[in-house]
Amino acid sequence: MILLTLSNISKSFVMNRVLTDVSLTLPQYARMGIVGVNGCGKSTMFQIITGRLQPDEGTVSLMKGTTVGFLTQHADIESDMTVTEELSRVFDDVKRMEARLRELEAEMAEKHADAQEMKRLSDAYARLTARFEDAGGYEWPSRVQGVLAGLGFSEERRQQKASLLSGGEKTRLCLARLLLRQPDLLLLDEPTNHLDLPSIGWLEDTLKKYKGTVMVISHDRYFLNAVCDHMAELRQTHLTQYTGNYDQFAVKREADLERQLKEYNMQQAEIERQEAIIRRYRMYNREKSIKLAESREKRLEKMERLEKPVDDQKVRFHFEARRRSGDDVLIAKDVSKSFGSRTLFRNFAIHLRAGDRVALIGPNGVGKTTLLNIITGSERADTGSFRYGTNVDIGYYDQQQASLHPEKDVMSEVWDDFPTMEPDRVRGTLALFLITGEDVFRPIATLSGGERGRVALAKLMLRKDNFLILDEPTNHLDMDSREVLECALDDFDGTILTVSHDRYFINRVANRIIEMTDEGVTEYTGNYDDYLEKKRQLAENQLVIDAAGKTRTQIDKEKRAERLSRESARALKLRFQQTEKDIAAIEQRLTEIEAEMGRPETWQDRAAAQKLEDERQEKTETLARLYEDWETLAEQMTE
Repeated sequence: MILLTLSNISKSFVMNRVLTDVSLTLPQYARMGIVGVNGCGKSTMFQIITGRLQPDEGTVSLMKGTTVGFLTQHADIESDMTVTEELSRVFDDVKRMEARLRELEAEMAEKHADAQEMKRLSDAYARLTARFEDAGGYEWPSRVQGVLAGLGFSEERRQQKASLLSGGEKTRLCLARLLLRQPDLLLLDEPTNHLDLPSIGWLEDTLKKYKGTVMVISHDRYFLNAVCDHMAELRQTHLTQYTGNYDQFAVKREADLERQLKEYNMQQAEIERQEAIIRRYRMYNREKSIKLAESREKRLEKMERLEKPVDDQKVRFHFEARRRSGDDVLIAKDVSKSFGSRTLFRNFAIHLRAGDRVALIGPNGVGKTTLLNIITGSERADTGSFRYGTNVDIGYYDQQQASLHPEKDVMSEVWDDFPTMEPDRVRGTLALFLITGEDVFRPIATLSGGERGRVALAKLMLRKDNFLILDEPTNHLDMDSREVLECALDDFDGTILTVSHDRYFINRVANRIIEMTDEGVTEYTGNYDDYLEKKRQLAENQLVIDAAGKTRTQIDKEKRAERLSRESARALKLRFQQTEKDIAAIEQRLTEIEAEMGRPETWQDRAAAQKLEDERQEKTETLARLYEDWETLAEQMTE
C-alpha cells in the first residue's frame, strides 16, 4: 500500500530552480533514505511534504488519516521544564486518562450500593482502562527514560531545564519526542548529527523496529545501509528512486549513469547521421531531395532529445608526504586530563608506528578531541609523556576549523601559508576542491561549513605532512566528497590518527580501533566491522564463561547452593524462616509502593515518583533473589 505520493513537484526560489518534476512513491512501512549533495533541495522536499512550503507545481498525496512527524536540523526549545518533564508532555493525554480513572474509582467507592450506577461506572472504567493500556499508560515513564538513555542524556542532564541545552542536545530532545509520539510517517533530517556511536546504534535498532514509515536525509552511509530498504537521490533538481540500501543504490546508480551515457551517445550519433543525410539531400538541390531533407528535419525536431548525464562535480585531490618518518611515530604513556573535579581520561597510552591508521572512538564527552589537542600541543596533559619519532611532520585537521582566519578571503588564507607558490597554482589547488572563479575572493566568514572544510583540506594537502591527525574530517562533507577523501587517504603512505563518528569512513581508513570510555581504553585490531565482531565475541564469552556452557547466573546460583548445603539443619531451618519473613516484608512494601504510584498526587512530585520507581525496581530484584534462595533452602530441607 502506498502511503505517500509526490507527483511532478517543482520548486524555485527566485531564479534558483531546486526541484523539477519530482515524483516519488513511498510504500507503507518502508524506510527510505534521501541523498544528494549539500543544497540540492532535500530539506525543501521534506518541507513540501509537511506543508510548510507549497510547491510551484505538482501535488502531494498522503494516505487518509496519516500523522506526520518532522525532525529538522535546528531545534528551537525554550521550555522552563526539565528535559524529562518536557518529554513527558507527549503523554499528557495518557496522564489525563489516568486522572479520570482515579476519579472513576472514587465514584465507584461512593456509589457501590447503587447497582445501576455501579454498572454504568464499571463499564466506563473498563473502556477507559482498555484505552489507557493501549496508549501505554503503564509503561510511559520507562519509555521516556529509555529514549533519553538511548540518546545519551545523563541522569544529571535529564533534570536540567530544556532551555539550557546546547543546540545539538535540543535536536536530540526533539528526536526523542518524535520517537515517543510514533507518527505514521517519520521525516528525519540528518538525525545522526550530534549523536555519538552508541546513540547512533540505538537509533538504528529503534528505526528498524519502528511501526510506521520512515524517510531520512543522511550523509551517514553506514546508517543508511543498516536502516534503509529504499533510496532516492536528488541530482541536478531531479529525483531518482531505487530499492535496497545505500551500497545497493550506489551500484545501481553507477549502472544507470553508464546506461544513460550510452543512450545519449547513441542518440547523438544518430542525430549526426541524420544531419549528414539532410546535408547531402540539400546538396542535390532538387525538389524531391529537398522534400526528403525537410521530412527528416521534421522528424529530428520531434525527437525527444536526451540530456547528457552529468555526474555532480567532485573534489579531486590526494595526500602525499614530502619525506618518510622513522618507524616510531608517536609513543605516549600514562597521559591523563581533568577539568576541575571531572576526570576525562587517565593512564592513556598509545604507540603509533609508520603506516598505522588508528581511529579513536567513544561517546561524546569522553575526551577524544581533548586528547588530539594534547597530542598536537594546543593543550597540556596533567600527567604523562609524549615522544615523537624522527622526521615526524604533523598535519592537523580541526573539525572547528579554528586555524582559518574569518577576515581573510580564501585566496589569501591559502597563499599566506604558502607564499612561494605561484598565484595560478594556488587557484589551481582551490579548483581541485571546487572553489573557482570569484569564489576564491570570498571571505572565510561567508563560507558554509562544507566550504570551510574543503579550504582546510586544501591547506592540509599542500603541507605534505607524514602524520595526519584528523578530527571528524567527514563532517560537513557530502557523500561524494567523503568517498574522494577516503580514496585520497587510501593512497596516503604516511600515518593517520583520526577521531570520527563516520563508521563507513572508519571501515575504509582504519586498521586499528581505540575505544575510549569512562572505564578506560581498549584497543582492537582491524576496522569498524572487525571491532563490532570482537565486541560481539567478548559479550558471548562473558555470557558463556566455562567449558560446560553455564551462564554467570547459573554459576552464581550453584555457588549459593553449595554455601547453603554446608550449613546445619537447624541453621537451614532458621535461614528458611527468615527468608520467608523477608519475602513477606518486601511483598508488603511492593504493594504499598504500587498503591502510592497509583495515586495522581504522587506524580505531581517528579523526583519523589522517580525515587519510588527506583525503590520498586530494587525491591523487585531483591525479591527475585530471595525466591531463588527460598527454593534452594526448601530443596535442601527435604533431602
